[in-house]
Amino acid sequence: MRAKSLLLAGVLAVIGWTGVAGAPADDVIGAVPFGIHFTDPDDTLPDIAVAYDLGYTELVVANPHADPWLPGAGTLLWVPTAHVLPDAPRRGIVINLAEQRLYVFPPGKPAMTFPIGIGTEGAGIRTGQTRVRGKRPNPTWVPTASERQEMPELPASVPPGPDNPLGPLALDLEWTSIVIHGTNRPYGIGRRVSHGCFRLYNEDIRVLYALVPVGTPVTVVDQPAKLGWHDGDLYLEVHPTVAQADELEERGSITPDALPGLDERILKATGARAADVDWDAVRKSERERTGLPVRILFGTPATPPG
Repeated sequence: MRAKSLLLAGVLAVIGWTGVAGAPADDVIGAVPFGIHFTDPDDTLPDIAVAYDLGYTELVVANPHADPWLPGAGTLLWVPTAHVLPDAPRRGIVINLAEQRLYVFPPGKPAMTFPIGIGTEGAGIRTGQTRVRGKRPNPTWVPTASERQEMPELPASVPPGPDNPLGPLALDLEWTSIVIHGTNRPYGIGRRVSHGCFRLYNEDIRVLYALVPVGTPVTVVDQPAKLGWHDGDLYLEVHPTVAQADELEERGSITPDALPGLDERILKATGARAADVDWDAVRKSERERTGLPVRILFGTPATPPG
């Protein structure tokens, strides 16, 4: 597979960098709406996800036509390069469980986003507010009681190094035993594989670690559907629910279902412009859940007044 820098350069050359992260009244960051990648003969979606700094699940759901392990040479893939910001306070760190992504809002700097791995079913995943309690460079990993119960053969601790599951850096949260950290297993990013912690690629945790001081607020939400304005247009981005992500891992597909309250949210956001909403695009996005931002309302009315 070609080098990531060349891949990204090709994407931006094709679609143009149109994101205006941090701009007033702009709810979308990144290159809108998405990029493209043509596969090489030996490509796999897990490898492409790592190369593009994406999570496994978000790349798979964006490309339901592609075999994750044998996509074949010359297959066109959609690459998620734009993200609607979650409906949450734009300060500190915001984690959206449904899309398995972390957002950070450094004061005076553009917002950034990174893919993450999250906890498995039964790992005690929660939503709500917490804070960064401490920062640990070169952390030592000490298995929790639940991890030791599941795998009694685990060592008492693992020192810093390539075998350490925490990677090079860790951010401890005020929630007991919950840590934002790097990883020694990059193919777990964008999947439900942890025991409750949030893991990032090591390149990403290094960036995040430098941006957030102790005391940084952390907000965890679970929002499969996000609405946001960009350049006067309204975008809808729909991801699988956490349960559907599990279904995708087990069956390779998800069972479509409706999102309660989505139409009401759209009506509230568009007001008198509701008649101009592309409701067919809404239903398609709700059904397919590709995680790609879809424009459902143009900035200028579709039907001129009068």
